[in-house]
Amino acid sequence: MTAGVVVVGDALIDELRDDSGVREFVGGAALNVAVGLTRLGIPATLIAMVGDDAAGSHIRSYLEDFGVELIATPSALGSSRAVSTRSGSGEPVYVFNDAAKGRRIQFGDAELAAITDADMVVVSCFPFDDEAQTQEFADALAASNAPYAIDPNPRSGMLSDRDAFVAGFEKLAAGAALVKVGEDDAIMLYDDPLDALRDRLVGLGVPAVLATQGSAGATLEAGEIVVTSPVSSFPGRIIDTMGAGDAALAATIAALVQGTPSTDEAWGAVLRSAMDVAAATCRFEGALLRTPSALRSLDLDSIGT
Repeated sequence: MTAGVVVVGDALIDELRDDSGVREFVGGAALNVAVGLTRLGIPATLIAMVGDDAAGSHIRSYLEDFGVELIATPSALGSSRAVSTRSGSGEPVYVFNDAAKGRRIQFGDAELAAITDADMVVVSCFPFDDEAQTQEFADALAASNAPYAIDPNPRSGMLSDRDAFVAGFEKLAAGAALVKVGEDDAIMLYDDPLDALRDRLVGLGVPAVLATQGSAGATLEAGEIVVTSPVSSFPGRIIDTMGAGDAALAATIAALVQGTPSTDEAWGAVLRSAMDVAAATCRFEGALLRTPSALRSLDLDSIGT
């Protein structure tokens, strides 16, 4: 039977502004992972704060379309929103509204039941600098036997206390089955290179660390096994890097819920699949997970070969 995954974190509206105008996408790192999992055939539930407003209705409809169950914490400030512009390389730059900055998840009966019953829990873009909220989540995880994975995914516009965020993140990372980190995380949280952060997490006892390095590919370290993979090469130019890391994490989780790999070859296959999905996702605007099959029926000239 296919495992069910509970994803905890953010859900928001991405307002993209560029020379082409203004466009809106449903997003948020945790939401992207939950939707990505369902697109890979893994049932997913999202626990996030969503407002009772037009944006919240859009988020709810989007999740329904992809078969993701939502357990929503009400928001007095409405739904979270990120206004983003793109650099020349396609990297997003974000400005967040007050709801996003003050996001709060309630861990009530429904949330606790979902976490307890989950086959795996994934947390992404969680406010680890909120000590009380982090402790509530830690207590919920402690009451469950489900393994969990973490992507700290800090955002400069949402980070209120870096030291507190690091403390909260490492408190949970020590018991995680998998931690995903990227270059931006290492610099923003530690002022260190990614390899140093990877070593730190291994030292904390994390059994598997997925370290993504943008155009340089990724490394997956699990005990004595260390595998690397370059960015997958596909036809078409890179349109948008938003969601690439979320897609890679979703693909990795989809593999892990089927069983933890035990060999170099098996971990290598997991990493290559994650890189394939991330590369395909980058060839479309927005953060919706795409698989390589999405490129087969396209007019490649229309997306830039």
